Amino acid sequence: MSVIERHNTKQTGSGDTAMVFAHGFGCDQNMWRWVAPAFEDRFRTILFDHVGAGGSDLSAYDPAKYASLEGYADDVVELSRALGVERGIFVGHSVSAMVGILASKKAPELFESLVLVCPSPRYVDDGDYIGGFTRPQIDELLEFLDSNHMGWSQAMAPTIMGNADRPELGEELTNSFCRTDPEIAKRFARTTFLADNRADLEGVTARCLVLQCSEDVIAPREVGEYVHRNLPGSELVLLDASGHCPNLSAPEATVAAIEAFL
Repeated sequence: MSVIERHNTKQTGSGDTAMVFAHGFGCDQNMWRWVAPAFEDRFRTILFDHVGAGGSDLSAYDPAKYASLEGYADDVVELSRALGVERGIFVGHSVSAMVGILASKKAPELFESLVLVCPSPRYVDDGDYIGGFTRPQIDELLEFLDSNHMGWSQAMAPTIMGNADRPELGEELTNSFCRTDPEIAKRFARTTFLADNRADLEGVTARCLVLQCSEDVIAPREVGEYVHRNLPGSELVLLDASGHCPNLSAPEATVAAIEAFL
C-alpha cells in the first residue's frame, strides 16, 4: 500500500499551491468539511487521516513510532513529498499544529506557511508556563481513558467541544472519539498530552498564523499567546469562538482568518 493510500488521502481543488489539512486527536479528515472547500477554487486541497484514525490503514500503526509526535511528523513529510508539495500551506488542528511545526523543521521546503489552529506545545503547567492542566489532572484523564474508553469519550468530547447550546457538536465529537480504536486512542492520548514541544518552536522559518479561541479548556488563551511569542513574526488571531474545535463550531470565522493571513 502506498503512503497516499495508507493515509486515506483525498485531493480536490485546483491551483499550483497545496493546502494540507491535518486533524487532531480522536478525529479524522471529516472535521475539515466546512473549511477546506472554501479554498478549492485557488488551492490543491489535501485531506488525510493520521495512521490509526479514520479510514487510514490501522495495520500500519506502530506503537514505537507513534510514541512521539516525531512519528506523525515523519508521515506528513513522506506524504507531502509523495504528493509533490512544495512551498505549500499546512493547516493543523490541536496536536497536529505541533506535528506541522516538526514537519516544517524536518523539511523546510514543503511548507511556506503554517496555520496553527488551537495549538499547544505542552498541556501540563510548568513553573511560569500555563498549559491548562496540572500533571495529576493529566494522569487522572489518562487513567479514566485507560479504564473506560467509551465513558471517557462521552464525558470529555462535549467538554472539549464547548458550545453547550449546540449539543449536536459535542455529539459529533463523541461519535468520532468512540469510532477510534481504543488501544490506539490510549497511546495517542499519552503521546499528545504528555508531549513537551516548547523547544521546537525555535528555528521555525515558515510564516505562522496562530488561531486561538476566546474560550478553550484544552488550550487556554495563555497557550496561544505563548506560541505566538515564541514564533518570531507570527500572527495571532483571537477568534470569537468557544471550545477547542472552531473548524466545526465556527468555520466561517476560521476560514476568514486563514483567508486574511494568506
